Amino acid sequence: MTRVVLNEVGLRDGLQAQAKHLTVAERCELLDALVAAGLESIEIGSFVSPKAVPQMASTDEVLAYALAQHPSARYNALVPNRRGYDTAVAAGCREVNLVISATDTMNQKNINMTTAEIMAVSQQLIGLAREQNVIANAYLAVAFECPFEGSVNPDHVVSLAQRLIGFGAHRVVIADTIGAASPFDVADLLSRLLRGLGADQLACHFHDTRAMGLANVYAALAAGIRQFDTSIGGLGGCPFAPGASGNVATEDVALLCHQAGFQTGINMAALLEAVQSVKTLTGTAKGGKAHYWLTNNLEKLTDTGDK
Repeated sequence: MTRVVLNEVGLRDGLQAQAKHLTVAERCELLDALVAAGLESIEIGSFVSPKAVPQMASTDEVLAYALAQHPSARYNALVPNRRGYDTAVAAGCREVNLVISATDTMNQKNINMTTAEIMAVSQQLIGLAREQNVIANAYLAVAFECPFEGSVNPDHVVSLAQRLIGFGAHRVVIADTIGAASPFDVADLLSRLLRGLGADQLACHFHDTRAMGLANVYAALAAGIRQFDTSIGGLGGCPFAPGASGNVATEDVALLCHQAGFQTGINMAALLEAVQSVKTLTGTAKGGKAHYWLTNNLEKLTDTGDK
């Protein structure tokens, strides 16, 4: 069976906009639950200024715990600049995520740079990462629609993605940051991207703002994409992007993949325990759309949750 990789982003994208700031111990507790559920790729947090995103303070401590207690999992982290990159690598992070928005206004709101400036910084950091044997992924945020500039020209996104791969990025992650895309938009953009890039060079990151997150995952699966960002319990949101509500829920995407015949390595019973953990810790997580069915129908699934 074909494998689909779910990169769990709850510890970063899921928590960064939460009013309640989880302690290091609480974040490590959630990490334990995620690893127990079989999630093998986890965004551990972000190496940003705690003044800008206080929820991400002490990510280095969470990473140290993860590497000591769960060394078999793969960990990645968001880095906004050279300082964040250096801090992440010094902490032991071997996979970093750079974020480039597809519009000037969003880049200026997010990191106070123009698109040209952040592309230049990204080129430098990707080159440095290659020298240091660090995996560098490039996220293209607001790839479909920007909260400030509106619809984004797909050819512009394709151009940026091709340049980033040309710089040496391991993978470009197409991010529907505010959940504005439809499955038809996803199919169109991915068909354009796949004319020049391999499916293994792309991943997708969807938000469920307009209740189309799971449909967009399906469209991307149909196009050949096999890696997705998901967030436990549907947590998520960007504090710098108005309208960016929760990410597509890990449990929903896992169920879709399993019923479609893909392997994820996720144990659905343990995943539901992780959902309960994040509900308790945050007080805001509601769980994905399939949560009720999953809770009442676990006996219909195999021991691993894979079909």
